[in-house]
Amino acid sequence: MTQRPGVNIIPIHGKSPKIHETAFIAPGCTIIGDVEIGAGSSIWYNCVLRADVFTIRIGERTNVQDGSVLHCDPPRPGDPDGCPLVIGDDVLIGHMAMVHGCTIHDRGFVGLGAIVMNKAVIGSDAMLAAGAMLTERKVMGERELWAGRPATKLRDLPEPAIAGMRIGVAHYAENAKHHAEAVAAALK
Repeated sequence: MTQRPGVNIIPIHGKSPKIHETAFIAPGCTIIGDVEIGAGSSIWYNCVLRADVFTIRIGERTNVQDGSVLHCDPPRPGDPDGCPLVIGDDVLIGHMAMVHGCTIHDRGFVGLGAIVMNKAVIGSDAMLAAGAMLTERKVMGERELWAGRPATKLRDLPEPAIAGMRIGVAHYAENAKHHAEAVAAALK
């Protein structure tokens, strides 16, 4: 396990976070337990990823923006599968989001301050609007926009919206490189 300055990386129950060497983890983050973070992903300032009771898996080039909280739930009687948190590649998770025991497919989008609850699913190229709450077991199809508390489908996303999300992924991947350099320079 490589140490990262200013980042709390905490093993628990015999499980240690596995973070790809090319992932950017900003100072102030706390990453606990059975977490895996893929190549080119970025976890921004003051995020908490707590896999103390089950697993968190994050794919490649995914970004989790400042202040977000990610957690999971363990298998239990009546729910032997539990609620792992599974996040695909090229996912955008906005600032201050709460993402718990759900699945976000490749290129999914979670808006600022949104909440995603256990066993909910966000399809590929789908967008959960800022401030929305996707309740337990709700399933967003591919290329859908959902909003509200509780979230409901508003419409299918047009191609320009999909393209905009892909631009966002590229932006965060590039910006993470600049922040990694700035953090390294500040620590010299």
